[in-house]
Amino acid sequence: MSDRPRPAAARWLPECTFEGQVALVTGGGTGLGLEMTRGLASLGAEVIVASRNPAHHGAILDEARERGWKIHAVELDVREPIAVERCAAELNERFGHVDLLINNAAGNFLCPAERLSSRAWRSVLGIVLDGTFYCSRYFGRSMIERGRGQILNIVATYAWTGMPGVVHSASAKAGVLAMTRTLATEWARFGIRVNAVAPGPFHSEGAAERLWPEPGMRERLESQVPLGRLASAEEVAGHCLYLLSPASEYITGECLVVDGGLSLGRNMWAPGESRRKPVVG
Repeated sequence: MSDRPRPAAARWLPECTFEGQVALVTGGGTGLGLEMTRGLASLGAEVIVASRNPAHHGAILDEARERGWKIHAVELDVREPIAVERCAAELNERFGHVDLLINNAAGNFLCPAERLSSRAWRSVLGIVLDGTFYCSRYFGRSMIERGRGQILNIVATYAWTGMPGVVHSASAKAGVLAMTRTLATEWARFGIRVNAVAPGPFHSEGAAERLWPEPGMRERLESQVPLGRLASAEEVAGHCLYLLSPASEYITGECLVVDGGLSLGRNMWAPGESRRKPVVG
């Protein structure tokens, strides 16, 4: 086992928080998924990373070997229900059970609604909305049989605020939020908790390339965040691990917003700005 410090996402939880648990993280080889994978593995979980592109698996598998983590990888397109059903059966056979399902796979890019093609619309909804349901259904069935399990879905604050340029992703994430709350009420009797995390914009190479590719765009975005900066992927992942941990065992159907206050209402005047009182009489 490496003596390197634990990943930042795992620093707030006890060392063996997820010992003996098996977790599946879709899109777990890059961005937020990668940081959740690293955090779960460092806290004792056996983690399966599922991605459409096997090239995304290499770095985390190399790190796992170096640090003594139990991480495996499978190629999976969550848009295909037959593939998800087969994957669930194979993983349950191989590992005995999957305790934690993190639906993180996503697709997003900026495009005005009037220029968005039907193929692009269908692709994003297929990954985000359909994929979350297929994974929840097939892995949820074995959780129901065992009488316990957890599902964590990654959504976005624009699912309820709206945002120009992301009608495909916003619509899909809104559906996932409704799914989260519906499954939480439907499956609570089986001992299954279902929650969501809604990050605001956070720094990652993929987000920078797709969502603020032009010079100055990130600075303009940060100026709108009350806390004055973007989050890191590690920070967001830390809140995800909290919702999966025993510290939140009485929480279900919740959506935790992690956006530095970006989605809060705006004042009619800037904080600290003086206003002359009107003269009365």
